[in-house]
Amino acid sequence: MRVRGILAGVVASAVLAGCGGGNPVDAPGETVTVFAAASLTDAFTTIARDFEADRPGARVRLTFAGSSALATQINQGAPADVFASAAPAPMRTVTDAGHGDGAPVVFAHNQLVIAVPKGNPAGVTGLADLTRPGTKVALCAEQVPCGAAARTALDAAGVALTPVTLEQDVRGALSKVVLGEVDAALVYRSDVRSTDDVRGVEFPESARAVNDYPIVVLADAPNRSGARAFVDHVRSERGRAALTAAGLQAP
Repeated sequence: MRVRGILAGVVASAVLAGCGGGNPVDAPGETVTVFAAASLTDAFTTIARDFEADRPGARVRLTFAGSSALATQINQGAPADVFASAAPAPMRTVTDAGHGDGAPVVFAHNQLVIAVPKGNPAGVTGLADLTRPGTKVALCAEQVPCGAAARTALDAAGVALTPVTLEQDVRGALSKVVLGEVDAALVYRSDVRSTDDVRGVEFPESARAVNDYPIVVLADAPNRSGARAFVDHVRSERGRAALTAAGLQAP
C-alpha cells in the first residue's frame, strides 16, 4: 500500500525532498528545485528519479503543495527553478508578477473523479449522491485548482453541496477518504491512482472541469540550465509516460 506516502505529504503544506537512489552528489549548481502541485507527487517523483539517473551528480528537490500556496511562495521570493501548476490561474499570478522565464507550456491535463473507500459503502454513483443526508464529503478550498474545478463540476450538475472539510490541496482531501473520515471526496484521477485504499467514481460533469497543467522555468532560477533540462524531460516521451502512468492525460 502507498497510504504512508499520502499521509506524509499531508503533514505539511509543502514537502521538500531530494529524489533518487543511492547518494546523489548535491554539488553547487547541480540541484534543480521544483515547486509542483500536490497532484503531481507520484508523477514528478518518478520523473525526478529518471532525470537524476540520466545526469550523474544532478539532484532534484521537490516541493509539493497546493498550486496557489506555491505561487504565493514564489512571488514572496522563495528560491526555486521550476514551477508546475495544476491550473493556469496560479501560474498567471507568477508570470504576471514577472517571475516566469518565457511563456508557460501546458504539459498535462487532469480530470476529477469522486474518491470513495474500497467497496463504496455509501453507494455513491454520481454527484447528486453526495447530497444525501449523513453523507460526509471533502472538497478542496476554492482558491486551489482542485476546489475551483469541483465548483465548476458541481455547478454544471446543479448540485448544492456543503462539505464537512475544505482542504488546502488535493492530497489533503484524498487523505480524508483514506482515513475513513469522509464518505467521498472530489479529487483528480491521478490521486486515486496513488493508493489502493480508494477507488474512483467517474461522473459526466468532470468533462466540464478538465484542468490544464502549465510548467515554467522561473526568472530568478538559481540553476536555469538545469531547470530548462528538467522541463524538457517532463515534456519528453519518457516524461509523458510517467505522467500517463500516474493517471494524467497528455496535452
